[in-house]
Amino acid sequence: MASYTISVNGKSQQVNVDSDTPLLWVLRDTLDLVGTKFGCGIAQCGACTVHLDGDAIRSCSFPVSAIGEKKVTTIEGLSASNDHPLQQAWQEHDVPQCGYCQAGQIMNAASLLNKNPHPSDDEIANAMHGNICRCGTYVRIKAAIKSAAEKNS
Repeated sequence: MASYTISVNGKSQQVNVDSDTPLLWVLRDTLDLVGTKFGCGIAQCGACTVHLDGDAIRSCSFPVSAIGEKKVTTIEGLSASNDHPLQQAWQEHDVPQCGYCQAGQIMNAASLLNKNPHPSDDEIANAMHGNICRCGTYVRIKAAIKSAAEKNS
């Protein structure tokens, strides 16, 4: 085991884990931040999406040893009061059904809007490609992203 100091949601955290431990398990099992979900374990579904210095990454395949000085943001750190424009839009458009993929969907969408505040439909589709929703709420996801982008205008 090795000791790592990582920044998660604006707080410095000391963790003692193996160097190849995926960030997902550090978040869930070591830091008790369970909003980030395990989906496939091979970085293909997007349920485990978090931000690393604002970029969306799949935490299930990202080793803790690769974080270095970068800052991790999880769904719990997106907004202290759950009032991020995407979180509000998700509620307004009644996006979740089972809800399992939603943290990853929101984190991926937040990364998109941080880089491109007014994405086109094609840009939304391209950015969200690979975030799987087994309930098929893709139309509502796109509508919520567009709504959040309009609020940022």
